[in-house]
Amino acid sequence: MKRSEINAILTRSIALCERHGFHLPPWAQWTPDDWLRTGHEYDEVRDCGLGWDVTDFGSGRFAEVGLSVFTIRNGHPTVAAYAKPYCEKLLIVEEDQYTPYHFHWAKMEDIICRSGGNLMVTLYNASPADGLDDSAVLVNTDGHRYEVGAGATIRLTPGESITLGPRLYHTFWAEEGHGTALVGEVSKVNDDQHDNRFLDDLPRFPAIEEDEPPLRLLCTEYPGGTDVPLGPG
Repeated sequence: MKRSEINAILTRSIALCERHGFHLPPWAQWTPDDWLRTGHEYDEVRDCGLGWDVTDFGSGRFAEVGLSVFTIRNGHPTVAAYAKPYCEKLLIVEEDQYTPYHFHWAKMEDIICRSGGNLMVTLYNASPADGLDDSAVLVNTDGHRYEVGAGATIRLTPGESITLGPRLYHTFWAEEGHGTALVGEVSKVNDDQHDNRFLDDLPRFPAIEEDEPPLRLLCTEYPGGTDVPLGPG
């Protein structure tokens, strides 16, 4: 992805949060220079991958295959100092913009359509060989448990949610004609380095072409903290 495209996506995402009254932590607005002046007191943000995350999964077609994320809080799978056993994210899903089929080896998550458009979620159990299985899928939407056929699509309107357990393949997108969906995720600790299994071999984070300076740093780009914290601004 080009940095200019990421900057435009972040500008759009920040404006969307403001329009829906979804308030982010103060450091969501910090510039790269702010991060250079920030000390180790913000290492939890760095080490636990908090903050902005924009990806096209290597597709080169973000509008069709992509996702914008802001990780608000997260623990760490191995560092005891970050003992939170949970994660919270904001997902910004544009109309007909797919997140590719994937499951998590360990993570259980609730995906909540908060506001904006409707979220469409298609489900398959993983087969023993980690492909798509043709067995019926047990679904839990807001405490309602029921079965659907393999490949069924669940429509979530604002306020509705779905629980996704380990080894449950899912893909999702915002329904055409209803606008961008502002989506919440509440889960066990998120570990993007080890816990994602994509149906196709896809990169989780994109390569970036630096065609202009970054507006905000992504969660994979923070510099190390200074020994003498000066603070942002």
